[in-house]
Amino acid sequence: MPHPAPAHRSFVDRSSLYQEITDKIIRELEQGRVPWVQPWANTAAPLGLPKNAATGRAYSGVNIVLLWMACMERGFTTQTWLTYRQAAKIGAHVRKGEKGTTVVYADRFIPWRERQRAAETGDQPDAIPFLKRFTVFNTDQCEDLPADLAPAPQPPADHLILSQADALIRATGADIRIGGNKAFYVPSADYIQMPPPSAFFELIDWHRTVLHELVHYSGPRLNRDLSGAFGSSAYAFEEIIAEIGSAFLCAALSIVPTVRHADYIAHWAEVLREENRAIIRAASAASKAADYLLAFRGAGAAADPEIPEEISEAA
Repeated sequence: MPHPAPAHRSFVDRSSLYQEITDKIIRELEQGRVPWVQPWANTAAPLGLPKNAATGRAYSGVNIVLLWMACMERGFTTQTWLTYRQAAKIGAHVRKGEKGTTVVYADRFIPWRERQRAAETGDQPDAIPFLKRFTVFNTDQCEDLPADLAPAPQPPADHLILSQADALIRATGADIRIGGNKAFYVPSADYIQMPPPSAFFELIDWHRTVLHELVHYSGPRLNRDLSGAFGSSAYAFEEIIAEIGSAFLCAALSIVPTVRHADYIAHWAEVLREENRAIIRAASAASKAADYLLAFRGAGAAADPEIPEEISEAA
């Protein structure tokens, strides 16, 4: 009996990278730590979303989580990053012996043979997802950085943080109904139910909760399926999206993220074990939700997703 053909090397590498990232996230969850809600009070890096120091672009999706984890684990003081080649291009260099951090670029492509098959049969060509690994270095790991490198944006004054969040919440136009003692989004009627602010220990917790529900609210607008029944994997997956998305929103608004549903952590880990692409998909959906909602600020959406230099040069 003939042996099955070995898997293509690129497929094996891609599958291994999915698993590597998934295992890293699960290890954190099993320790009771939620990697998209790092303890910012004990972290040297400023609260915010990581950016590429050369292009100014914000990183997106699971890369935000991976870079936040690196800041926490290694004590970096900045949220700005460079590839080795980018550092060289701006006249800087990565210090000898420094270890980089893995980020990924995910997309889909149509192989030439598939294009040819589709042209012959008249079918739609099938796109194949791919995941590529890149290494970046925190600017703390670099020397001879140019003086004109864009500085990190200054956070708003404490007294402006709530008003900034209020302005965004109002700008979305979401139907938010105040009353009761539970917070939830009703997809069938398209409204958010919120307890009054006085029901929360701190006013900022009311805002954090609204941001979480607004990520759910973005679901129908971004073609996400919110039909999963409570307790199902689909329901847990949407909750992961909402938790990560609200963490991204909080960071963008200078609000320290927190975990809304800590009792779901074990279920989240189970969902990630079932499919090693789940965390990539969830973080991507969370980024799209955060971008969609941040666009209502009037200053435009979050920056374009990071496109690694090697790909942008080849495009």
